[in-house]
Formats: sequence, structure tokens, C-alpha cells
Amino acid sequence: MFKLLGRVVPTDKYREVKPAVSLKMKETLLRISSITHTSLNEVAIEICESGVVSKKVIDEMSSHFQHSIWLDQTLYRGSQSCPSVKNITITGTKERIPMQFSDISFENIRKLSYALDVTPSTAAEVLLDISLKNGEFINDYVRHFFNKHANKKRIHELKHTFKFTSASTPYEEELSKQVLLSYIFDETAATSEHYMG
Repeated sequence: MFKLLGRVVPTDKYREVKPAVSLKMKETLLRISSITHTSLNEVAIEICESGVVSKKVIDEMSSHFQHSIWLDQTLYRGSQSCPSVKNITITGTKERIPMQFSDISFENIRKLSYALDVTPSTAAEVLLDISLKNGEFINDYVRHFFNKHANKKRIHELKHTFKFTSASTPYEEELSKQVLLSYIFDETAATSEHYMG
């Protein structure tokens, strides 16, 4: 904290954004939350913060840019002739997810909202949607999460599970780690749905 004109101003100030997401997207975020043992809000924030600096995600979003912007040392050209995300409507019920971004992350979201010509909340919604639909991005995100948060025992157990499953598969194809993780995630989600319902 520091003083500014007699007021105490926190140096770790956060900016809140409340994107409205479809129930299906919220369910997907809840599954990731369950798998990673993190809150829904933290998962949504991490995906947005990773997505806004992901070349794969931003390249996909750039087809909707109405204004040109610089992001991560790359100039993305926008045009009013590009299809606007305002025309993309999410059908069904929506729920707002409150997310608090640091000033740096919020500035990236704000730049994205300018490029898309929408509010920061809508930009975060589109960012979540495109990030979650990008398989490579989600694989990278999950891999990064496990490398960052998994303890040695959990990684050791996953490696043994992977070796056992790969060795005992009756098919000629080799089982990839992503398929194994996907299977574990699906089983975890199915189990949690069973106990919740």
C-alpha cells in the first residue's frame, strides 16, 4: 500500500469483470474446477489470463476484431467488415461469474474488448468460450496445471497408471497421456455428478 494525496491506495488492486456464461460453459468450468481442486472463479480467471496471451486463442478471435490492437508484440488488424461477436448469441439461460483481475490482466482484457468493440465482460465471455473450445489450449492448460500443482506422489501414480494402461491395452494403438487424463477427468466428473444428484 502507498499514500496518494492523503489516501491509502492498495498496490494489489483488482478489477472485477462479470461475464455471462451459458450453463453448459459453467458446467465445463465446474468440471475443470473439480478436477483441479480450485474454485470456479479461479479456474475462469486462469483460463482468461492464459487465453489472452495464447497465440492460438487470439488468432482465432482476431477474425472478429473490429479495431486493430497490439497484443504480446503482435499487431492484429481489425476491420468493421469482420463479423462481430455481438451477432453471436448464446441460447438458453446464462449466469454471471464474478472474476477479479489484476491491473495487468485487466488491461489485456480491456484491449481485447476494444478490438472486439464490446464490454470487458463480453470480451471475457468470448475469451472463455473460444479457449474452452480449443483442444490444444485446454491440453496445454491441464498439462501446465499438473506440472505446477501436482505433487510428486500424484505424478508418480499417474505415470504408473499410464504405463499399466498402455501395456495392457488390447489394441494396436498406443494410449496417449491426454486420452488417459481425459478418461480420468470424465470418471471424476461422472462420480461427482453421481454423488451430487
